Amino acid sequence: MSQRTAQIVLRDVNKLYPGHPPLHVLKDVNLKIYPGEFVAIVGPSGSGKTTMLSIMGTLDQPTTGEVWIDGVNAAQISEVDRAMLRSDVVGFVFQQFFLLPALTAVDNVAEGMLYQRIRRSERRQRAFEALEMVGLSPRAQHKPGELSGGEQQRVAIARAIAGQPQVLFADEPTGALDQATGHMIVDYLRAIANQGTTVIVITHDQTLANRFDRKISFLDGEIVADKRRRSAGRPGVRKAARPGPARQPRRPDATTIMPPDLVEAL
Repeated sequence: MSQRTAQIVLRDVNKLYPGHPPLHVLKDVNLKIYPGEFVAIVGPSGSGKTTMLSIMGTLDQPTTGEVWIDGVNAAQISEVDRAMLRSDVVGFVFQQFFLLPALTAVDNVAEGMLYQRIRRSERRQRAFEALEMVGLSPRAQHKPGELSGGEQQRVAIARAIAGQPQVLFADEPTGALDQATGHMIVDYLRAIANQGTTVIVITHDQTLANRFDRKISFLDGEIVADKRRRSAGRPGVRKAARPGPARQPRRPDATTIMPPDLVEAL
């Protein structure tokens, strides 16, 4: 019997903001996500889904509970170590593209790897490879103002994947796009998941969410449904190497071994 280890684990996670009374955004959330999954998180505005994504991506800390990512208890390490973990394990795509208008597409992508201690020549090579993966290599020398909204979002996706993250988080990546372009962006995200990257997307669009292999529904700070499509492949198995040379992630000094109860037998 084989074993599978969860890549992201939230255990009894709560998030409260001060007030009278305090605002309880996340309520005892328990969740496991496995390597290579293609996951949509859906829910109405204010349901807590974006807060949960920020906590999973170590951009925010829970008030109580444990957050494990790639074998590290992120709730018990320093902010410096969390930044290191994000740099080596996590990529982000947001609804706003956050591209530098004075730089070309390839330079915007390369800039995303500036703090990863990668040589400039390798950064540019990876940037071209990432743009090719999202079908934008012919537009590599164009600046953001010369690109459509969908093309700019694809540049943002290329920037996120050029650093070869193990997990890609996307917060409403299609929210500013028309429906046809939104479906195209989901196609690119699925291609990234098919290469072994875990992809987790926040969306309010139920039609788009239905195209994912797993859909987690949020309401009032709680998970109210968690469904996998029958046709989805078994999570926990990486399918193919990502483009570019493999690199061993740096580990925070305070790395903790994931407890046995977070490893499941198949």
